Amino acid sequence: MQTNDIAGRVFNIVKKFADEKEYEIVDVEYVKEGPNWYLRVYADKERGINIDDCEIISRWLDEKLEEDDFIEHAYILEVSSPGIDRILKQDYEYTKYKGRLVDIKLYKPLNGSKEIQGELLGLENGEIKIKLSDGTIMTVNKKEKAVCRLAVVF
Repeated sequence: MQTNDIAGRVFNIVKKFADEKEYEIVDVEYVKEGPNWYLRVYADKERGINIDDCEIISRWLDEKLEEDDFIEHAYILEVSSPGIDRILKQDYEYTKYKGRLVDIKLYKPLNGSKEIQGELLGLENGEIKIKLSDGTIMTVNKKEKAVCRLAVVF
């Protein structure tokens, strides 16, 4: 089974549980790093997720995965928060975090830069709209971005 298929299947399994418990499953990754396979589940909830929430999800998911037993490699299960600098992967997140400061990294330079920071205005028709610090509105095609994450300002 392909790694994307495993991640997708795990996402579907844990999403049902998460919805019942009012958690949000942000992302699932199944990746090999060095000699080890990692199954990472990123979860959140309205007021923020804590270590106890991660433990609840991890214990439930571990039991469910043992029952289903469809992952052929030994793996390390990690359940965590997406973090304060969370990567925006799903379209709905561009609405959810509207008004927040974001950092966008591009595959190719746009207006001479591969990195842009600005206030997220949303996503429309595959175009990310942000307002730069000088008030300029910039549009970035979603396919041209390498990553869009919430900015952390100290």
